[in-house]
Order: sequence, then C-alpha cells, then structure tokens
Amino acid sequence: MVNEVMAFRIHDSVVRGEIDNRVKGVVRGKIWVEGRPEPVALELKGNAWPDLAGCLFTFTNSLKRIPDPHLDSLHPVQRGTIGDLTASRKVRVPAVPMQEFLNWPTEKGRPPSRWANCLYLEWFSEANGRVVIESADYQLNISAPEWRLTAEEDAERAKEAAAGMDDFMRKLTQAIEQHQRGQKDPEAEWDEHDYEKFMKECDARTDKYRELQEKYGDSPEAEERIAKEMGWLRELTPEEAEEENRRIEEMNRACEEALDEPPPEPEPHREGIDWIRTAKGDLRHPLQHRCFESAIKVWHECDELGLAESPDEDLQKFIFEFQTTGVKLGGALDGLAHGRGSRDDAFTVAYLKRALDHLHKAQAGLKAVVPKKLLPEKMTTEARKELFEIRQGILKLMDGLRGRK
Repeated sequence: MVNEVMAFRIHDSVVRGEIDNRVKGVVRGKIWVEGRPEPVALELKGNAWPDLAGCLFTFTNSLKRIPDPHLDSLHPVQRGTIGDLTASRKVRVPAVPMQEFLNWPTEKGRPPSRWANCLYLEWFSEANGRVVIESADYQLNISAPEWRLTAEEDAERAKEAAAGMDDFMRKLTQAIEQHQRGQKDPEAEWDEHDYEKFMKECDARTDKYRELQEKYGDSPEAEERIAKEMGWLRELTPEEAEEENRRIEEMNRACEEALDEPPPEPEPHREGIDWIRTAKGDLRHPLQHRCFESAIKVWHECDELGLAESPDEDLQKFIFEFQTTGVKLGGALDGLAHGRGSRDDAFTVAYLKRALDHLHKAQAGLKAVVPKKLLPEKMTTEARKELFEIRQGILKLMDGLRGRK
C-alpha cells in the first residue's frame, strides 16, 4: 500500500491526458495511466498558473511507461483542490544521454545538465492526498486562453495552492511528532525498541525533507524555505549561539583529526565472521556481501531473460526488496566489518529488523512469481534457498547480539 502521508507521484505511469481550465475556478480533466482501460477523472476547484489559466491542453508521454505498483489505490474520480498547475516550471535535466549521465565519473564533477520547462500538475485529493505529475518529456498541445487571471486573482490562486501544501506539510510534521512521543531521554540506556522508534522518527523527517526538496528544488531561496519548514531556522539566544559555534569548532577539529588518521583495521581473528575483503579490496560483512552479490546475480539473470523492466509487480517487488535487503544489511553491519565497535548492539539489532522486513517482502514477491512461471524453476529454487539462508543468518546475528553483554 502506498504511504498515505507521502505524495503519490504517477508521471512515469501516465500515457496521456487532457486538462481543462476554461471555466474559471474549475479544473477538469482525464488522465490515462498504464494498465487501466478507463481514465482517471479530475474534478478540482481552483485555477492554473497564468500560462495555463483559461486553457485546454493535452499531453502525451512518448517514453516507456512504468506502471506504479500502487496504481490500484488511485481513485477513479479525483475530487479536491488544484495545487500548482503550470507548463513553465524550470527544472534541470541531463544534457547527455541518460546512461552516460548515470555513469558520469565522480572525478569530473557534476554531470552536464540544462534548464528546461516541465509540466507540473499537482492536486490535493479527498481520496489520495497529494498527487503529482511532473515531466519535462511530455509532448504538450495548449489552446489559446479563453480568459486571463488578474493580478489579484493570481495572488489568490497562489495563496490557495500554498494552503494545500501547508496542510500536506502539517500531516508530515504530525507523523514526526507521533514517533517522538514516548521516546526515552538520549542519556538513558536504550534497547532495540527505543532505537526502532527513533528510526521511524528519522524516516518521517527524511520523508518531509524529500517532499520539500522535490517541491521547491535546490536554489538558495528554496534551501532557506526548506530549512524554515524543517525547523532548522530560528533566532538563537547569545548563549545558544556561543554553544553552537563551540560545537561546530569541535566537530571541525574532530573531522580534521579523523582525516589525518588511517582507517581502523579489522581484527584479524574476526575475518570470515565480522568481515571479509572483496576482490576490489573493500571490507564487507560476509552476510551483507552475500546478500548484495545474490541480489545482483538475480537482477542480471532477469535482465538476460528480458525481465529486468517487466511490468509484473510481484517480480519487481522481489528484485527491489532483495536489493534493499542488502542495502539495509550494509547500514547495520558496516561498523562490524570495519572494526568500529562504537555502535550499541541494540541499535544494530533494530537495524537488522529492518533488513529482515525487506527480506520477508522479497520472499513474498518470489512466492507470488513462482506460479506465473516467469522465471526458470532452477532460478526460483536457488533464490528461495538463498533468501531462506540469509534470513537464518540475520536471525542468528540478532540472537548473538541480544545475548552479548
């Protein structure tokens, strides 16, 4: 199920659409999405930005569509209010082919990009909350306007769109506050359940930050606005300012000292238990490395079968959750692999629980794929065995950490 607090972004699933704002104060439309024979209907209050106000426009997505796994939860009739609706939003897009952009060498700095206009269609739905369609790749056809916004009407339009976003932000803030309630004092001893609550709060903060960044971009003005929304900007008292400067100086000094010191070496007698060295010379925890390599192998095998971008939701769930398990195991176990013993065992157990949750989702995805016979029997048998053994390894690690004093 889609996260009810996060925005529902469907631009990759869109086939085509038509939006009509020729009646002042009303935005109607139809949006056809991949895998659904009937279009989603829009019945929204409000107006578009001046570039589209009073117009009828159509758009077509000529790129390969990627069905959103949660499209079934998108209500067929979207009633609510319009947010920002424009075809003149400025965004940065790659100035080189996408494959080259994704593989751009880090030593060359940022990959080349250019500014482009994009369609930005946002609304606040009674059924699905905030829904966003954003793309610089759609083909647009815009009619002449039948009316134009006055300066006063445009100011009112902007105010109403901001009110919708403010309400959405309040829900994200409430999610953070919900996870803050009942948390222990940081100076007290925490168990794995305390760390789980803290991680959920961190997730909620990350969700809010990501939503703000995707909404407002990365300009200096946007950064200040995002900092204000996140609660990072407030007037400090002289004492607080002095303490903050002292803390920053200590952090800078610690970072400088850390750069001068060689990285810690893992304990030799723990090789094969807490760490291994990969063919590239990197340190990895054996279980994390096994999971990562197995997930990559599955992806390559699916790619060879022409299924890496299959629309089958269960197959995509299996691949994605298997890979995510490896990422979460890295977060939990990298400290052990590199000989850093500063983390609390309870914290590691809480992190391992997260990896286990994604592994269970991968197992469920694979179970649903097997009857469809999309994958060779030998491949599914090996993958099922690998997931089971990785699961056993996680559980064994958790038991060992819980019993360690």
